[in-house]
Amino acid sequence: MTLTTISSNLLYIAFFAYLIATFVFGGAVKGNKKGSFSSEQRWGKAAIAVTVFGFLSQLGYFFTRWAVSGHAPLSNMFEFTTAFGMTLVGGFILIYFLYKTAVLGMIVLPVALLIIAYASMFPNEISPLIPALQTNWLEIHVSTVVIAEGILAISAAAGLIYLLKVVDLTKKSKQRFWLEAILYTLVLVLGFIISSSYFTLTNYEAEFQYVNKDGQEAFVTYNMPPIFGMNESVPLTEDALTPFIETPAVIDATKLTTITWSLLVGTVLYVLIRLVARRRISQLIQPMMKNVSSELMDEINYRAVIIGFPIFTLGALVFAMIWAQITWSRFWGWDPKEVWALITWLFYAAYLHLRLGKGWQGEKSAWLGVIGFAIIMFNLIVVNLIIAGLHSYA
Repeated sequence: MTLTTISSNLLYIAFFAYLIATFVFGGAVKGNKKGSFSSEQRWGKAAIAVTVFGFLSQLGYFFTRWAVSGHAPLSNMFEFTTAFGMTLVGGFILIYFLYKTAVLGMIVLPVALLIIAYASMFPNEISPLIPALQTNWLEIHVSTVVIAEGILAISAAAGLIYLLKVVDLTKKSKQRFWLEAILYTLVLVLGFIISSSYFTLTNYEAEFQYVNKDGQEAFVTYNMPPIFGMNESVPLTEDALTPFIETPAVIDATKLTTITWSLLVGTVLYVLIRLVARRRISQLIQPMMKNVSSELMDEINYRAVIIGFPIFTLGALVFAMIWAQITWSRFWGWDPKEVWALITWLFYAAYLHLRLGKGWQGEKSAWLGVIGFAIIMFNLIVVNLIIAGLHSYA
């Protein structure tokens, strides 16, 4: 058995360990009768043991892949996204041993599973680094960013739990609408996984010829039936669906097509869940939050930000600017990835200002934590997949 195979198997083991731990954490929370917490503590110990086992397996995947490739596995979407899922779980494990709260695992681990499953939709072959990445700044910059985002995601999980606890879902309100919208977004990620898996298993492929922005002929391959097309697309694959919406040069039509299919499949899945359950997803989850401490979730929300924000500042701004100066001879260039890193930083800076200076605690702070994670995911999915820029190699 090769080291590459061992690395892949360790990632599979981690995935299934997180899946098992999710159900055990759910059982711990559901078994918490009348707030006694005895059942939660007992089952929580079993769940965190499985989680730690999965985390150690994923660490094994990370370092064995590093040994095979000769560089930190952070150079493409598959590697970065799996690392993001790993740091999210690592942050949760730290928080669990500090606060012993099982309900956080019931929310964090499914999100980590979705992130790792999302990563599996990208090519996972180990390939040589392009010249721009052949530097130690790859490990320094990207590892710092992924650790920071994993910690900041804990803030969103705690915020979501807080909102599920305090928002009155029996009355129509903006809070109820947006809370359900958050859960709907998670279902959309599941829609991406389902649609990508289906077209991958059916070996769908359609090749087109088009005219690029320089007026030259180029070729593009779709792995899903094309909806959006490049300039003057001509199908080269027999019986291929012709794209009916043309996109500007700054937008990657293939990736926009992928996201559109994910939206369609995810929406259908959400509607099916609503029809079967006959209520909102938020109403399905809320009863499990009955004995959750709102004050504890508010504290975890805040603590995660004050730890993650300075790390993000170092990784996404300071280290990124140094690397940009070395590679492109300028520390700032308004590349889409750079712009959204700055937007993310400004948002969390505003979070701390509002929390510490304006007294935004409780529900307001919870909403800010969730919005921050939405910005991180927008950066990960939309900026990486749709908007073209200097970071498109990832």
